[in-house]
Amino acid sequence: MDTTLRDGAQAAGISFTLEDKIRVAINLDELGVDYIEGGWPGSNKKDEEFFREIKRYGLSHAKIVAFGSTRRKDVKVWQDPNLEAILRTDVSTATIFGKAWAFHVHEVLRTSKEENLDMIYDTIDFLKRHGIDVIFDAEHFFQGFKEDAEYALQVLKAAEDAGARVLVLADTNGGSMPWDVLEITRSVINSVKVAIGVHMHNDSGCAVANTLIAVYAGARHVQGTINGIGERTGNADLVQIIPALRYKLGLHVLKGDESVKKLKEVSQLVYRVTGLQPNPYQPYVGEYAFTHKAGMHVDAILKNPKAYEHLDPTLVGNKRRFVVSELAGAANVVALLREFGINVDKKDEGVKRVASKIKELEKQGYSFDKAPASALLAALKELGLYNQKLGEYSWTLFSSSTGISVAVINLGIAASRGMDFDPFTALFKAATDSIKRIMNIGDELRVDINIARSQDNMYRATLTFYSNSHSWSTQGVSLNIVEALMKALIEGFEYIQALKSLGKI
Repeated sequence: MDTTLRDGAQAAGISFTLEDKIRVAINLDELGVDYIEGGWPGSNKKDEEFFREIKRYGLSHAKIVAFGSTRRKDVKVWQDPNLEAILRTDVSTATIFGKAWAFHVHEVLRTSKEENLDMIYDTIDFLKRHGIDVIFDAEHFFQGFKEDAEYALQVLKAAEDAGARVLVLADTNGGSMPWDVLEITRSVINSVKVAIGVHMHNDSGCAVANTLIAVYAGARHVQGTINGIGERTGNADLVQIIPALRYKLGLHVLKGDESVKKLKEVSQLVYRVTGLQPNPYQPYVGEYAFTHKAGMHVDAILKNPKAYEHLDPTLVGNKRRFVVSELAGAANVVALLREFGINVDKKDEGVKRVASKIKELEKQGYSFDKAPASALLAALKELGLYNQKLGEYSWTLFSSSTGISVAVINLGIAASRGMDFDPFTALFKAATDSIKRIMNIGDELRVDINIARSQDNMYRATLTFYSNSHSWSTQGVSLNIVEALMKALIEGFEYIQALKSLGKI
């Protein structure tokens, strides 16, 4: 069950719009998630509206689930507004959480153990009598079990007797360790008759490990969020859990292997709608998850990918990448060129020259693992495979007291002017206009600019270009910040020209 739209929405700094929630739900349905926890209808109007609107989209696979708590103490179940709100959503399944830790019963609910058991039973029984399947989340279960195992099991028994279809063991404060989860989950499975699930938080960095060890112990219902977003340090990351279940434990997940290949796509969508920067180091789907840099590693991968990859990246919708740097050898250069259909022998003298050139440029301040397009250009130029440089250029930048900046770029056969309140934008506008006319590029471009300054006062400008389905990154290094920017900008367009000359676009 995915709880991105409910528990994920509780993460600090994240707020889904109604449109965001619908878009994510549709993509989760296409991915093959069985249950989508859409929100807490008793808590806010947006979630209530979501449950009304999502019905219009006719999901093909997933069931939309409403979330809520057990009835309030000293309140009749049919008078509880939280449960009334769940009934109004007209869902077929609800997740209800109740306290499994006596400490919470006494200190948070301020009630008795017996009343807590009644609250759990009454709530589940009430929803079942209204035709709603119930997934019961036993909140703080592992802490509760370690302190008072008998009572924690009584909580599960009350939910089971009331008709809950799944009993979920929740590590709500994220403090449990895998060895405890293994032992406790096995003990619970031998004590109840219905399916056991798990809901893990990541406060101790063990949410994914705890989830997998619980499944190893026999749990068969898994809850988590895409990219692990959630309260405090987050929830168990389904993007890591799903491929592990399929390819490490050999279990059937989603709608089959083709569904698993959509993981990277869904991960990127959730990053976009939440406004979070994708984690390039994220297992399975991160940009660097299958990126190889060290020369020895690259040489081995070229011989057999199993040497340094635990999984074929295409199985999760990712791809293998090679980067060149001062740590690179000839194998890195061979791998980089091979990606573009250029086959060379690593013993070739030209390849050795490229590797030396890369090391020389990195010593000057370049970082080619962040700008592979610039690395490719350096290799092509050194090998004599590309010589259509834009040639000499000049630039002038004026900034007035009015706040307006004017940039004039002269590329010899084309000159342009750009104006903007931001001087870099003015420069980019002028250069883009000139280069587009020279190269006959009509595509709309978006460019992200990152500028870093080293201790020796060198500026390193890294530009990432986005055009239709293509993206590429280039770099420029100079003592002058604008010159660094211009170098990266010129290389960005030279890269496109190089791909055209190679017949790649």
